[in-house]
Amino acid sequence: MTTPQTATAERSFWIGFTILAALILLVLPLMLDVFRLNLVGRYLTYAFVAVGLVLCWGYGGILSLGQGVFFGLGGYCLAMFLKLESSTPEATAIQSTPGIPDFMDWNQITALPWFWEPFKSLPVALIAIVVVPAVFAYVIGVAMFKRRVGGVYFAIITQAIAAIMTILIIGQQGYTGGINGITDLRTLLGWDIRTDSAKTILYFVNALLLLATLVLARWILTSRLGRILVAMRGKEDRVRFSGYSVANFKIFVFCVAAAMSGIGGAMFTLQFGFMSPSFVGIVPSIEMVIFAAVGGRLSILGAVYGALIVNWAKSIFSEAFPELWLLAMGGLFIAVVMAFPNGLAGLYSVYVAPMLPRIRAWAMSTRGLPARDTDGQISKPGVTHAR
Repeated sequence: MTTPQTATAERSFWIGFTILAALILLVLPLMLDVFRLNLVGRYLTYAFVAVGLVLCWGYGGILSLGQGVFFGLGGYCLAMFLKLESSTPEATAIQSTPGIPDFMDWNQITALPWFWEPFKSLPVALIAIVVVPAVFAYVIGVAMFKRRVGGVYFAIITQAIAAIMTILIIGQQGYTGGINGITDLRTLLGWDIRTDSAKTILYFVNALLLLATLVLARWILTSRLGRILVAMRGKEDRVRFSGYSVANFKIFVFCVAAAMSGIGGAMFTLQFGFMSPSFVGIVPSIEMVIFAAVGGRLSILGAVYGALIVNWAKSIFSEAFPELWLLAMGGLFIAVVMAFPNGLAGLYSVYVAPMLPRIRAWAMSTRGLPARDTDGQISKPGVTHAR
């Protein structure tokens, strides 16, 4: 049964969704040159992670400080395909072993490792972008949630996993490219992804995928699963005593968030032509949590704005104050969290949303129409409608 409150929330979401779509698909492409638009595309790849964090942290109560791992896994899956495409025997004829990536040849590896073989196929790589992060998240989730590990302990464990993955990637230089990562990615099925026209096309692909991710996240939140997630966040034991498997629900939403992060990592690789362990570790993972916190950890639309605003501020500060930008970013985050604990989305719910009925009533009165309340009924002085 649809209540007036849910109908209003649904209407508000789709209005906000339309505004966001117009911003990233029309306004920004018309205002910015290719270089700046490419930067915005990078910010939007982080928004995939922020939306996933809203699901698992804001609604599921699962604070993960290792989302950079899933972002990196998705990025590496696509980077492996792109690197193999550019490492043909003709293009690598000067190497000791032609036909393998250059960093393998530098590390005296003479044959392509078995786990690289499947990534010669683009369909396999595209499936891996979603499946590999989700499967890794499933393993972590089963190990943790089945044993009722949560809260700060889960956050610390995911942070440790991010550190371990960084060390592993750097240590296995011959197979992963080491600290430099997988670089010099040029083409996708023969299409040069380094040109300005390609960057513009990839920006729009990235934006459309993000909008589709928002629709999926909204569908999850408005479904029965979303209501159970909210109940789990507030009264986990009560949900468990009601007969629901809390662990399974946590595992599911954690895997969904990981898959979203993997898609963001793949789009980052495609737009910027490289992937490195610098996007996998503790620092980027914490920054991704900041995006969700600033935007509002209970708002999937706010998460996108949080990723855009924080990264835009990071770019501005780093250009203007190269020695002080980290302090400036930290100060900005502290100020936002202290002043607006529910993020930027909280500003809307506290200050803007209560004004909308009055603005709507004023607008209708100026046109000589009777004012209507949120139920669509005509409001009359001294009359209270039965709810």
